[in-house]
Amino acid sequence: MSKNTIPPLSEAVFAQVEALARKPEVKAAFEQAARETDRAMEEQVELCEIEAPTFHEEKRAARVAELMRAYGLTDVVIDPIGNVVGRRPGKGEGPVLAIGAHMDSVFPAGTDVKVRREGNIYRAPGIGDNCAGLRALLQVLRMFNDNKIETTGDILFVGTVGEEGNGDIRGSKDLFSGKRHIDGFIAVDSTDVGRVLKGATGSHRWRLSIDGKGGHSYADFGVCPSAIHAICRAGAKMANFRVPSDPKTTYTIGTIKGGTTVNSIAAHCEVEVDMRSVNNEELLKLEAAVLAAFEEAVAEENAFWGVTEDEWRLKLTKTQIGNRPAGMRPDDCPVLQVSRSAQKVLGIELTKYICSSTDANAPMSLNVPSTCLCSGGRGVNAHSLTEYFEKVDTELGPQLVFLAAAALVGACGEKPVLPVRKA
Repeated sequence: MSKNTIPPLSEAVFAQVEALARKPEVKAAFEQAARETDRAMEEQVELCEIEAPTFHEEKRAARVAELMRAYGLTDVVIDPIGNVVGRRPGKGEGPVLAIGAHMDSVFPAGTDVKVRREGNIYRAPGIGDNCAGLRALLQVLRMFNDNKIETTGDILFVGTVGEEGNGDIRGSKDLFSGKRHIDGFIAVDSTDVGRVLKGATGSHRWRLSIDGKGGHSYADFGVCPSAIHAICRAGAKMANFRVPSDPKTTYTIGTIKGGTTVNSIAAHCEVEVDMRSVNNEELLKLEAAVLAAFEEAVAEENAFWGVTEDEWRLKLTKTQIGNRPAGMRPDDCPVLQVSRSAQKVLGIELTKYICSSTDANAPMSLNVPSTCLCSGGRGVNAHSLTEYFEKVDTELGPQLVFLAAAALVGACGEKPVLPVRKA
């Protein structure tokens, strides 16, 4: 990352984080994280071997809740949507920070998730994404409790559901639906501790289906419009869309299926469309244009063949299958400033200051101070059956998240950096 693209770091925030890091209790917590890497890795393996496909995280959630209670949280619930939420109370006069790691994986039920170890390499689907995040989350909890670190504000430790794919960050959305007062959020996802997310890439996804009567390719030609031809018309319109590079905005027809035989006029065709942007306004503009293109294409296909009878007319069905909101944080956002300060104190180089799609999307879209930090270690081939995790510098993730969290809510006599938001 070019030094010219790195925004300035607040000297005051850095000084406060640096002072906190010198406290004996904080140093002891750092040492604990380094000392417990084997224990934490055993936990990461255990959780990985409890399958947790999106929408079916119940067994893993039960174990996460059990571990939170074992590590000293008395207020732990599995809420109606399936999130595990444990509150570590502060003095009751400061902000509320949530730290969340998603519990679900992209792999369906029945996938072999038995972990195979080869030295410091651990192989299994989901071992890195996001069992590494859960490992870091639980280690941070032990660091606070075992070292009796008193905080001004409260910390919510959260295992979220539905972060992956069609889960559509439903756990994070529910967390920030207004049911709870939360002043800031740190997602723990991925493994590269040099990465800090400054923004959330939003995505809107639609399944667009076109249906008609269908018919014989020769006998009904000229009478029966084709669902596939209408999709082709819409695709041609989309292929010519120009979208901004800044803010980066993208679109693609990701899947297409339809028709029955080579000598049939298709009665059905459907596509799934993915649209993304870091700017909600651009995302909504693109979405409106895409939906209009399909509406126009159906009308054009019907008109081309002069279809007037309703039984022959093609019809469009629009089904939204994904809605992840976008959001950007200003460079002076307290969560970003504290996270970057914590990196610097720990000797971690900021190598990626970027946007991505994580559980932080929901709070970022609501202008809640938020980011996503990483778990440490090295995850490879995420979302693949060949995924593996390398146990190297795994203590850095928990140390980073712990120091950032402690500074944000105020600990060991230092004032909270995170302000309390208006209700």
